Amino acid sequence: MNCGDYTYIWQASDWPNWRYDLAALASPLSQVSQAQGLLLGRLADIGIGLRGQASLAALTDDVLKTSEIEGEQLNVASVRSSIARRLGIDIGSLAPVDRHVEGVVEMVLDATINSTSLLSQERLFGWHAALFPTGYSGLSKITTGIWRDDAHGPMQVVSGAFGRERVHYEAPSAERLDIEMAHFFKWVNAPDQTEPALIRAGLGHLWFVTLHPFDDGNGRIARAIGDLLLARADGSPQRFYSLSAQIQRERKAYYAILERTQKSSLDVTEWLLWFLHTLSEAVGHAHRTLDAVLDKTRFWQRLSGAALNERQVKVLNRLLDGFEGKLTSSKWAALAKCSADTALRDINELVALGALQRSGSGGRSTSYELVEREDTR
Repeated sequence: MNCGDYTYIWQASDWPNWRYDLAALASPLSQVSQAQGLLLGRLADIGIGLRGQASLAALTDDVLKTSEIEGEQLNVASVRSSIARRLGIDIGSLAPVDRHVEGVVEMVLDATINSTSLLSQERLFGWHAALFPTGYSGLSKITTGIWRDDAHGPMQVVSGAFGRERVHYEAPSAERLDIEMAHFFKWVNAPDQTEPALIRAGLGHLWFVTLHPFDDGNGRIARAIGDLLLARADGSPQRFYSLSAQIQRERKAYYAILERTQKSSLDVTEWLLWFLHTLSEAVGHAHRTLDAVLDKTRFWQRLSGAALNERQVKVLNRLLDGFEGKLTSSKWAALAKCSADTALRDINELVALGALQRSGSGGRSTSYELVEREDTR
């Protein structure tokens, strides 16, 4: 037993009466609010189009990273295309998307764009069904759009090889879920709220993932609920930072703090301190994303008079969006779907324009990189 006469937080006699030290949280709350204010101030000084691009970048990151946390890799171009199409943002040619990408995008956008709408059982069932459109999680068939039934035993978070498993957490039994979720919905949708809005986002995330009401997808839905409550706190349906992306960057710490919290008392100050720190880092990263959006705009403004072909525009955008590795003529040919001679001709034209330069990194093949961004301003 970890906490007196119980193992898990939901077994406490006063569950779910959350407690926290507001004095200890005052400084990080102030820091996050200040960082958010600075970000919104910068966004207010740029045009609608650039705000749309910044939001597209943040939402794309959110969809990708909330899946990566669960070990699932989505196609970047497909995610970006799906979001851009739904938001009406022109990004040129759109990549094909599959049902799974569409499902995650639908959930994230519904949580943020429709954040003021009531959270309900029907809405969560819709999110869950969208996450698993085939009714399978990997190779395992799961029940979608309904609470779990524990037919195969209690819901547990387990790691380790077969026969040497370690149980990190066990959720409340399925028979309690109707009552537990009704209580949760009442709290989320309460018109009179005593907790600070950012605290509510942290509590909502923790509360849902502690109940773990679905066969699978609980982490992604918990993060979507956190995003919904953050959107309410911001008073804006547009998202310019991604908490999921920051959680992915601190994934090990995320699982560690969850396990400690779920095996501790209802004083969740430590969890909220971690949540606010992570949120502050996410907002800080959004400033860097906005810098990249502005750099990209300046880059294209500099080349506005140049006659570029479709291949050059496509590959330059890939570089500006963050191309990993070295760009060689053979990689250009693969990206642009053209011959090696055509690729080299495209590259040489851009070198002459001052958009690309030969990389000084050496190696067997000549590689190229964007001219330093300060030179494009």
